[in-house]
Amino acid sequence: MSLLTILRYPDPRLHKIAKPVTVFDERLKKLVADMADTMYDAPGVGLAATQVDVHEQIIVIDTSDTHDQLLVLINPVILWSSPERQLYEEGCLSVPGIYDGVERAAQVRVKAKDALGKSFEFEADGLLAVCVQHEMDHLLGKVFVEYLSPLKRNRIKSRMQKEERELKREREAQPAFR
Repeated sequence: MSLLTILRYPDPRLHKIAKPVTVFDERLKKLVADMADTMYDAPGVGLAATQVDVHEQIIVIDTSDTHDQLLVLINPVILWSSPERQLYEEGCLSVPGIYDGVERAAQVRVKAKDALGKSFEFEADGLLAVCVQHEMDHLLGKVFVEYLSPLKRNRIKSRMQKEERELKREREAQPAFR
């Protein structure tokens, strides 16, 4: 497996809307495996294909402490959301180092397919419910900072752009190996 490059906010590619997966083949299985490896390495609890510049409806999630309960969601749909809301401190692999409270449905019922194309449904609450909603937002081209005030969002955008410039300068300053 290989690690994929995670796009960083405010990269405009994070705002592309993902298309449904129609072909369940070896390419999809490899992509799912690479996404899982990338998520675990980052480390994170969820990753949407949009974040690795693949604009298909694919999500990998593992909220377990042991990192051995990978959940693969292809073409996920939220069938039901509870009217109860919860405020959860969220972070994102595309917005490293930034955490803020986002209010979401406390419970969701989701229908999706696995990497083989088999349909399944499940209910989620707590961290899993938050993670599902967060990652599904990515498939719609939405990053969690868009739930924050314009002032916070602009500060985060400026910080991410500054960090990106600094990373670029560091890469350019390193000697090239041949």
